[in-house]
Amino acid sequence: MRHTSTSLYAQIFGLSIKVILVGMSLYHIYIALAGTPGPYILRGIHVALAVSLIFLTSNYRRESVAIPPWYDMILAVIGLFAALYPSLNLDYIFSRFIYVDPLTTRDIIASITLVTLVLEAARRAIGPALPITAICFLVYAFTATNTLPTVVLEQLAITTEGIFGIPIAVSATYMVLFIIFGALVERMGIGQLFMDFAVALTGRQAGGPAKVACVTSGMFGSVSGSAVANVMTTGTFTIPLIKRMGFRPAFAGATEAVASTGGQIMPPVMGAAAFVMAEYLGIGYLKVAMYAITPALLFYVALFFGIHFAAKRNNVGSVPEEDQVPLGRVLKERGHLFIPLVVIIGALVLGYSAPYSAMCGIASVIPTAYLRKTTRHYVTLRNTIDALENGARNVLPIAAACACAGIVVGVIDITGIGLSFSNFVISASQDILVLALLLSMVAGIILGMGMPTTPAYIVQVALLVPALTKLGVQAEAAHLFVFYFAILSAITPPVAMAVYAANTLSKAKIWESSIEALKLGAAGFIVPFMFVYEPTILLQGEPMRIALVLTQATIGVIVLAAALQQYMFAPLRRWQQLLLFVTAISFIYPDWRVTLGGSLVLLISMLPILLNRQSLSAKSAQKLYEPPRQ
Repeated sequence: MRHTSTSLYAQIFGLSIKVILVGMSLYHIYIALAGTPGPYILRGIHVALAVSLIFLTSNYRRESVAIPPWYDMILAVIGLFAALYPSLNLDYIFSRFIYVDPLTTRDIIASITLVTLVLEAARRAIGPALPITAICFLVYAFTATNTLPTVVLEQLAITTEGIFGIPIAVSATYMVLFIIFGALVERMGIGQLFMDFAVALTGRQAGGPAKVACVTSGMFGSVSGSAVANVMTTGTFTIPLIKRMGFRPAFAGATEAVASTGGQIMPPVMGAAAFVMAEYLGIGYLKVAMYAITPALLFYVALFFGIHFAAKRNNVGSVPEEDQVPLGRVLKERGHLFIPLVVIIGALVLGYSAPYSAMCGIASVIPTAYLRKTTRHYVTLRNTIDALENGARNVLPIAAACACAGIVVGVIDITGIGLSFSNFVISASQDILVLALLLSMVAGIILGMGMPTTPAYIVQVALLVPALTKLGVQAEAAHLFVFYFAILSAITPPVAMAVYAANTLSKAKIWESSIEALKLGAAGFIVPFMFVYEPTILLQGEPMRIALVLTQATIGVIVLAAALQQYMFAPLRRWQQLLLFVTAISFIYPDWRVTLGGSLVLLISMLPILLNRQSLSAKSAQKLYEPPRQ
């Protein structure tokens, strides 16, 4: 009898949580339509819902009983009121002088409570990396500066410069709508469209399964905005298929990890950080997407050709005939599901705001799925409700991360550590830009380890971007530079989260997969340096100059992929591999004389292969060249 009663409570609790999550999605959709209330109200409700729901939906599933322990329920209620404290006391908040009027005892208790619960909610939602970083900054503020502890608390929990700052504002307005859109299109079959479309495009080529992962994960990742989630979604199909076709497990996992990570630099969503970047730069979201598109394409060109060269070197064929899908059939049966993406991009091009464009996309999803019989079965009330629920669930970790990142940013602003760090980077690099970029790259990868894209980017904007702009880097290039390395930490040892996720499916050794991921994703580490020195890559300048530079950069990343995979037309000797690597760098460096020299080196290194390619049999080639590594 007691078990039956507990199960009933669990069902009631589960239904209640579902209703709250759906209500959270509907609330944000309503706000987008009706207009945004004051910053304290919108941001306070957003944080309150996120913190409370995280305590109610994490760390409680024991013996299949979905009821959280009593202390988590209490923490959820306390977190709700702590986050709503400024909203419930607006007259008091607006009547006091910030940093002048002393905090009351009630203010201090509410502030300490909110900061503590945001840290714990972030730990539960995204892991310990970001909360530990925030705690380190708090310890610094309280012990190593002259800033009063009450002033720090006021900055973080009472003003709109800390927890309720820009990161959470973007989460509550831009991100939540695009995440709901992503959840909705996934429920309406667009994930299967991406998979079938990629198979139709690349399945018949050498290394087809790995190329399918490249295309699918790039498309899906641009919408989902999470490398790990992308790996676990598309990787369940691609990784076993890549292994089955002859690639080593380490290569299979690395391919999916790199392709999924790259989805975060690919418009339209870009790991949701594109909206934060637009806010920081003070420009429209569409401009951010325009700046980001060519570097992202260079990343995927390098990955695609890296897969191709590895497939040729290891004699890996195409997708099995039974798994191939004709492109015409894919477009006929599911091609209309591209319409919501076209609607969003079209609205942005026409000059509408990102939230309004997201709303247009959301409104178009269900009618689009209903257009054809092949997708009409997705349009059900259950699917729609589940999409709204999943959208809100996906918002929770991002909202917690943004609130926690607000703690870091608030401490940086109030203590001046950002300026000190910028001066340190400049002095350590001795005003030499390439050294400053290398220092920023290392710092960015370290700061981004284990963090989601958005908070990692936010922290780096506060610490690294001022130093780069002082050294003459364009603001757009500086922001994209740190953004790239915040993302690439997902495939960089020792905390390569995307590689870890892929390895749960590939069953490979983590270090082998990490090395393969670094080789496949190498262009991602070089492209940021390219657009810092040559902003033309960000589509800034004359059309002819842009075309020339992009052609040069494309050749450079393809040659780099060939050098790292030890294959171009045929397996490469070590000296050819080294010369190709030098050639790749020469094409990447923005100087025509260096590029001309690199072209000559490329010709010299490839001449033996081109002359002997027709006469060498596969057997003799195996003897003449270093055999492929297995």
